[in-house]
Amino acid sequence: MSTTAQSVVSEPQSSGLVAPLLQLSKPGVTRLVMVTAVCGALVAPQRIHTLTLLIALFATALVVAGANALNMVLERDVDAKMERTRLRPIPAGRISSDLALWFGICVSGMGIALLVALVNLVAATLAGLALLSYVLVYTPLKRSTHYALHVGAVPGAMPPLIGYAAVAGQIDTAGFLLFLILLVWQLPHFMAIAIFRRADYQAAGLRVFPVAVGLARTKRAICFYSVVLLLVSLAPVALGVTGLPYAIIAGLSGVGFLVWGTYGSRVKETVPWARSLFLASMPHLVLLFAAFVASAM
Repeated sequence: MSTTAQSVVSEPQSSGLVAPLLQLSKPGVTRLVMVTAVCGALVAPQRIHTLTLLIALFATALVVAGANALNMVLERDVDAKMERTRLRPIPAGRISSDLALWFGICVSGMGIALLVALVNLVAATLAGLALLSYVLVYTPLKRSTHYALHVGAVPGAMPPLIGYAAVAGQIDTAGFLLFLILLVWQLPHFMAIAIFRRADYQAAGLRVFPVAVGLARTKRAICFYSVVLLLVSLAPVALGVTGLPYAIIAGLSGVGFLVWGTYGSRVKETVPWARSLFLASMPHLVLLFAAFVASAM
């Protein structure tokens, strides 16, 4: 163990509980969730009630924070084996797994309760399904099959649907299309991460794509899902939900992403390409969602 890690473990109370609890909630992930949830709310045809939307976003953030904490509790042994996660609060000894467990349960439970009481049952049900599938299905499945990624993409794509339902009180075409775009986008995005962090995942015993099926098949899968993502991204145009400006942006950005994803099958230096594809996937998603919202409003 490094000197830094030893100092963190030996002084578990040095920074109190606030910082470890905040880390358990994965603030970066939670921020991305909030952005996609807002996008879902903005494309809903109904008038937005600001207070209801703010409550819905706050409640959704609580559910996401709780789910992330529960994920860290279940994966504390795995996190201890991985270079990038070994200093997380539980493996580093800055917080106990029991406290993290209760934090996750209470925070996510509070979020669901707020959605039920102050928003609507549709949004609450979607958030509950996302929580349960992420914690109880996706998290343990990562140890046994690489197809856990497909399962985990479902709760990962729920936030825009929750935001839409919070405003509309129902699910229809526009909300579902945002959900579908985010669902498919996650597949090449996380496969790219798994490639440049392959050694870490292998050491931890997680069955991600490059560990389970090798780099060649993972690259082919990235190509396939990049094609699917392009088609799904253009579906709102075919269904009349968005107009020509969205079609141009989604088409150009999607083709660019597809070309770079396909290029990976020809490169020998796989890790730099995978890292660049991961970085390129973020602005691609931002462009898709921003253009969708602008076109649908």
